[in-house]
Formats: sequence, structure tokens, C-alpha cells
Amino acid sequence: MSGTRTPSTHRAARRRGAAAIAALGLMAGLLATTPAPAQAATNDAPEVIPALQTWTGGEGAFVLGAESRIVADADLESVARQFADDLEATTGFAAEVAVGADARPGDLTLDLDPGLEHADGGELFRAEGYRLTIDGDGVEIVAPASQGAFYGTRTVLQGLVQSPQRNSLPAGETVDWPNHGVRGFSLDVGRRFFTPEFVRDYITMMSWYKLNEFQIHLNDNEIARPAGGWKDAYDGFRLKSDDPAFAGLASEDGAYDRADWQSFEDTAAAHAVVIIPEIDAPAHSRSFIRWKPELGFNGGDSDHLDLSKPESTETIKAVFDEFVPWFEGPDVHFGADEYPRSGADQYREFFNTMAEHIRSLGKQPRAWGSMSVMHGSADGYDRDVIINAWNNGWYGMAKAEADGYRYINTNDGDLYVVPFANYYHGNGLNNAGLYATWLPNRLGSTAVVPEGAPEGAMFAVWNDLVHEEYTELDVHGLVRDSFPVIAQKTWDSQTPTRSYGEFVAVQRRIGSGPGLTTIDRTGVARSGELSLGAAVTASSSGEGTPAESLTDGLALTRWATTEDTADVRIELAEAAPVGRFEVDWAGIAPASYDVAVSDDGVFWQQVADDVDGTAASVELGSLSARYVAVRDIRADGGDLGAWRMSVFAPEPLTSGATATASGVEAAAFPPSLAIDGDDKTRWSANYVAQPWIAVDLGSEQQFGEVVLAWEGASAKDYVVEVSDDGATWTTAATMTGQAAGARVDTVAFEPVDARHVRVTVTAKNLSPYLSLFELTVPSIAEAGAWISAELSPEAPDGPDGWYTSAPSASFAAGGTEGAPSGVEVRIGDGEWSAADGPVEIGAQGEQRVEYRATVGDRRVAGYGIVKVDTVAPSVEVGADRRPAVSSPRSPVRFTIEAHDDGAGIASVEFRLDGGSWTAWDGEDVVVDAPGRHTLEARATDLVGHVSPVASSPAPGRG
Repeated sequence: MSGTRTPSTHRAARRRGAAAIAALGLMAGLLATTPAPAQAATNDAPEVIPALQTWTGGEGAFVLGAESRIVADADLESVARQFADDLEATTGFAAEVAVGADARPGDLTLDLDPGLEHADGGELFRAEGYRLTIDGDGVEIVAPASQGAFYGTRTVLQGLVQSPQRNSLPAGETVDWPNHGVRGFSLDVGRRFFTPEFVRDYITMMSWYKLNEFQIHLNDNEIARPAGGWKDAYDGFRLKSDDPAFAGLASEDGAYDRADWQSFEDTAAAHAVVIIPEIDAPAHSRSFIRWKPELGFNGGDSDHLDLSKPESTETIKAVFDEFVPWFEGPDVHFGADEYPRSGADQYREFFNTMAEHIRSLGKQPRAWGSMSVMHGSADGYDRDVIINAWNNGWYGMAKAEADGYRYINTNDGDLYVVPFANYYHGNGLNNAGLYATWLPNRLGSTAVVPEGAPEGAMFAVWNDLVHEEYTELDVHGLVRDSFPVIAQKTWDSQTPTRSYGEFVAVQRRIGSGPGLTTIDRTGVARSGELSLGAAVTASSSGEGTPAESLTDGLALTRWATTEDTADVRIELAEAAPVGRFEVDWAGIAPASYDVAVSDDGVFWQQVADDVDGTAASVELGSLSARYVAVRDIRADGGDLGAWRMSVFAPEPLTSGATATASGVEAAAFPPSLAIDGDDKTRWSANYVAQPWIAVDLGSEQQFGEVVLAWEGASAKDYVVEVSDDGATWTTAATMTGQAAGARVDTVAFEPVDARHVRVTVTAKNLSPYLSLFELTVPSIAEAGAWISAELSPEAPDGPDGWYTSAPSASFAAGGTEGAPSGVEVRIGDGEWSAADGPVEIGAQGEQRVEYRATVGDRRVAGYGIVKVDTVAPSVEVGADRRPAVSSPRSPVRFTIEAHDDGAGIASVEFRLDGGSWTAWDGEDVVVDAPGRHTLEARATDLVGHVSPVASSPAPGRG
């Protein structure tokens, strides 16, 4: 509920009783209750969030093509157009929307069938369910209502975005529906203003996970009375009316006008989300009392309305009268929590009056449950109110169930976040625990009401800390990963079959969805990724599809070009061992491409030539590199493009290792999660004084570094130990006085040869808790086969990488695959020759230097371009007399030509008859004066060499 709580949906008027399900089973046109189980060799279900309720696998796949259309019933045109926008954003395919057309092979079809039913899904299926059929000829989504059709498009998009080239789906069929009608989130904007752009993004993002209710808490104030009185308290009311009667109510530091609100409603309508507006009274009411002090206790020195005054209730009714016409959803929330018990009877009268008043405005009332504290029971309270059951003391789910209310699980102990507080999940919800054991009918892992009894569940953000400095994006960082978890557990309310680590992997692949403008605009590195944010250049790029999209870490930005071939170069922050290159091609994959790596950007080791364009990964073999080039990318009948190119470090030694620990806080947080390569999963230790985690690498390895990514409950002091046998341990490093909070420690020590590594924590920052996201032992293994070249002098003495005197190059090869032999080099079109020592590169111009060797039994090769300009440019001057039609005597025309085989000409100057030097503009120099003339010219190349002066005499006019 709103405010600081003592720790401790819109519901379709539908309960899923056995009798109702049995009756549905007799209806005509009923879908099969349980599809036949998938047979061997049939396709697995698409990995989506939330997971599909059913799946019958087929064979083969649907492939999206350039001619694919979206064909829709007229009643689903708006869904189809949103689908088309999102399809282009997520896959790069622009599909025509054909309303009322006949489907043809390759199309994606949306059909509305109000008679479609499903026994297990019941009314929830009729409201929000769909059937999705995929085969080689097309995709068909059939739904009883538009919401279900929209959710079917989310399943299609999530499946496509994870496929190679984002263009295919496995053949099969699902019948899918939610287990709960309320799947939502509540945001407190009263205590902290969130921009309209952020609000629209949240509505859009929620729909990606099939969450359907966004509750927005529109007014509130700081919790404790300031020393100077309530007049000094922060408060916020976030709706701004044009009616002068409400002047002064809206907050000056941020409020939504009618146009803002309409944009929220439009966004919600386009994304199958319902907005639940909440105006909270009679507690949390400092905004109303600031506006009209006479409404409060103590002459206005209060944040509670004085309900003994009739004008208090009448004023709140007037506020609802003013703003309810803005609200397009069926439900409106009037708060009604945490009022002083001394005013219990007046509170109950207010509760009932407001519930009836909201119904009179055509809306279903909602409120936070407070009956247990106020009266010990719900006797005398209006029962036609949907209750947020937020705290067992104030009014929990069991009480609401017994009293016959419709209610939503919003339990504070499980589902509240107060950003950066030391209570109510200040660092975000326990997502792994919720995923593993929580359900909407449970508190923690304990069922307190029957399965299916709650309308559903919401989690909530409360911005209690009004004077703390943090941003809306900081809040998003705390709760981003809770949306998919709550979506999963409210849509498919059962214990998941996939692990939390597997679930998070799917979440990362599908992202937060299309259409976002403010959130998730900062890329997230994948495990071991070195290239996030790296500088990247391409030989060509299309408008709006720049090369930097390849390394920005965002799922829905891409690089593209209409050229038939292209080159891309990625520059890492520093030279480091690289393990593999990955690419996510956009549209049609190229025919082939080459990959090379370099330490200096001059000399490159060829890693792979003519890679099959459909290949998404190339092993880089632990070669040292600062630059990775993807060259000669050759189109295969379509434009070239890619969503992401990534360079990864070599696989850490902890990949595939086993972990043990002193114990766990709960079964959902085993030590294996600390070495799974995922920084969103964690090991949580038991509450012993000195917990430890140990990793068996499987065999003896050499390493000199351990990287520890701590959760907020981090270690203050700890010891890193190594062992050959897991019994006798040697200290490698001791760390003391480490900072509190989440952090990443890179612990370096002299390289050791060991099989086991153990971290023992001797002091905690948040005792008794300790959590570790990831323990990584980086590999320091040498590359299997490498070849390199080095210039002397190392740095060019001219501009833009040009040498003005001939450099020499030295070549070397090596690696763990064997001794090097047969090191050879050739320059330009010359012959191959042994490279036993330095080789001078003396030819003028850009010289291609190729070199090769054998390491063990493996051939390795490299190349580079060395720019040499040791020779000054040349210039020639000529003169002629060209007859003119109008005169028997013609002027003299001097011609100038400059040549350079190196860096190129920078400038040319001339002078006439010993006068001043003048910059030449490239045109002939015309002299029309009588007498004999001499023109001199000189050229300067780009590295500063100046040519000898050339001259030509010529007779002038007679």
C-alpha cells in the first residue's frame, strides 16, 4: 500500500470454480483441454516470457520474408498496425498491413473469433487468451478478444527476436492464457515526479511481458512531520486542471496536464494495458491540506484530513468529479489506508461514501485494505470494492478472502520496493526467490488462500525517501528485472520448469521490448563481453542505422548499408586476449565474411576467411587484440546489416567448474549460481560467521586473478586461497576494509598453478547476510597459434600514419600448438621470401605486407598496410597559345600538373615572372599581357616534401 508500511485487477468478476470449468467443457467449439504431447523430433516451444501454457510441436519453421504481410480482421486493425511497427523495430522487416485481405503463404494473420473457448482457460481465456499456429506457410493468431490477439503478437515478436536473423519461428501450436486477471505494477509518483516519457515507457514495457495493469499513485507526502511542522513537508499532487477552482492543488515541481494523461491512456490502449489511477485520501493527504488548510487536523498542521468536517469528504468528492472524466479504464483507486484508528467510524463512513461516489461516476472503486486495524473486521464496510491486500496487520489476503472481497496480492513483505532504503527491498525485490517459490496466493512460499483466489498480484515502488537524490532511471535499475518475474508467476502460476538462470537468459535475449524512449537506453554487457561501448567504424552506413549501433548493447538498434560489400572495425579499450566474436545479423545474412585481429590497427592476423554468413560466432583463440575487423562482408540478395557485433574474453576457468559452499540462505540461491556466468543470479550464504565458497576447476590451471561481483550484502574482509587437492590451502590474497554495498573486486596475485580456489569471508558489510553474484577466474592461457609483425621505428614520423623514411618490419610466430617455422614475407606483388631478420619496406606508397608461418601443424598468416613516402612530388609546367575566335592574337595559357606516388599532393603554388607565390586553383593560368613570360610552379605533398621548382617560358602577345 502507499506510504511506509509496518513490515510484516481489475478482476473479471470470475472465479475459476470446478462447476464453471465443467460447464465450459460442454460448450460447442471448445478447444482441446490439453494438446497432445510433443513427439520425438518435433520442435520445442519458443522460449518466451511468460512461458506458454501449452505447446504442441511441429516440424520445420516459418521464415519471415520480404513479401510477408500482416493480414487482419477489421476489428483488429489497430492491433495489426502496432504489430507492424513493433515487427520492424525488433526484426528490421517492414510488413504491409492488409486489412480484410485473404492470407497467402508467408503472411502473419490476426483473426478475431468471439466464440473461441478453452476449458482450462475459462473466462480468462475469453478475455486475454489466444491460439497461435505456426507452420511453413505462415503464422495465425486467433483470439476471442483484441487483448488476446495483442498478446499473441508479443509471443511472435519474442520468438522472432531470438532466432538467427530474427526471421524464423518453430512450427507448432500453442493455446495460451493467463491464470490471473491482474498482473501489474504500482508506481508512487506522488512523492517523486516521473516524467511523462518515463510513464509511457513503463506502460509499453509492461505489455512486452503481458502485464496488464499500471497503477499510478498520484499524490502523497513525506512520512514524518518535519521539525518546523507539516508546512515544511514535501508533498506532491500530480494532476493539473485548467479549472480555476483547483488552482494551487497541482505540484509546481511536476504535474500531468490533460494532454499528458491522454498520452498515457493512448499508450495503454495500444498495448493492452489498463491504467489504475489512484488519488489517496484521507491519510497521505498533505497536498489537499496545503491547498485547503482548513481540511486538516490542528489547523492544517497535519497530513490527515479531519473527517469530522463534512467539507473534507466533499472536497475529495469534488477532486474525483474533476479528474475521473480523464480516466478511461474501468477502475479508480481512492487510497484509504493508514488513517488514525481514533477516527475509525468516520473513516468507515468516508470509505463507504467514496466507494458509492466512484460507482456513481461509472467506475469500479478500489482501495488499500485497512479494516483489521481500524475495526478489527470488515463489518459495515462496502464489499463492492476491490482491495489491495498489502499488509497482514492492516488487512491481509486471508481476511479479504474470508470477507468475500475481490482482492489483489500486493503484500509488502514480498512485493514492496522503497528505493535505497534499509527496509522494504531498498535494493530491489528478491527476484530469484519470487521466481522459485512465490505465487499470487502465497506470502513468501506459504499459501494463505486457495490457488486462483486472488485477482492477481502487483508489485509496487514507494518513494518514501523524498530527500534522497536519485533519478527515475535509478529506480528503473532497481526494478527492471522484477517485471518479467511477476509476469511469469501471474500468467503461468505454477512452479517454473526452467531454472532462474535459464529464465534470466531468455530475459536478456528478448530485452524490454520495442517503442521505448527513456528506459533501457544504456546497453548491458553480456558475460565476458569486452566490446560494449567500443568505438566502431564501417565502410558505409545507412541513414538512422549507424555503425555505433553494433556495440551500444541495445537490442533494437542496428547498423545497415545498401552497399553490396562492407567492412567493420571494432576498437576495444586496450589490447587483451580475445576468445570469440559474435554477430547478430539483421535481415538476410550475408553470403560470407572474414575476421582478423590486431594489436595496433596496422598489422592483422587473419582468423577466419570466407566464413559462412549464417555463422553467428567465430573463435578467436585467445589471441591478443585491441582491434577486431569484420571484412569483405558480402551481401546475399539483400541489404547488409547487423544488430550487434560482440567481442568476448576467453572463457573463464570457472566455466563448467563446480562450486560448493559453507551453506545457503535458501535453496533458491545455491553456490552454482555464482559461477554460471550470469551477474543477475547469486549465491546467498547461510548465516555463519565466516561463510565460504569454493570452486573446483576440474584440473590444475594457471591463474593470477579472481573477480568477485558482490551483491549489496557484500564482504568487508575476506581471504582468497588456492589448493591442489581441496584439502590443503595456501593464501593467495587477503582483502580488508572493502566498501559496503554492491561492487566488483578484481583480486590479483602472483600466478599460481592450482585446481581449487576458495573465498572465505571473515567480516560482512551487512551481517548476517552475504550474497555473491559471480566468482570468475579469468584464463591467462596463451594462444594456440599466433603471428605478429612490428615496425621500426614503431611510430610513423609523418602525418596520418605515413613514414617519410623507409621503416623495417620484424616478424615472429609462436603458440602452444608447437614450435614456429617457415616465417615468410612478401611486399606488394613481390615474391615470398624468408623473414629471418628485419625487412626494409622502401617502396613508395601504401604497401601491402603479407606474412605467414607454421606453428606446430597449423598455418597462420597476417597482413598490414604500411604507408611510405620518401620521395618528393614532381610538377610539370607547359605553355601554349590557343587561337581565339575574336582576335588574331591569343593569350598564353600555362598548364600545371603535379604528381605524387606517396601520401598525395597537399598544395601547389605558382608565380609569374618572379612575382609572389600564389596558391593554384587547378585551372590553367591565362596571361593576356604583352611580352615574354615565365611561370614557375612547385608542389608540397601531405607529409611535407616539396618538389623542385618547374618552369616554362612563353612569348606574350605581340
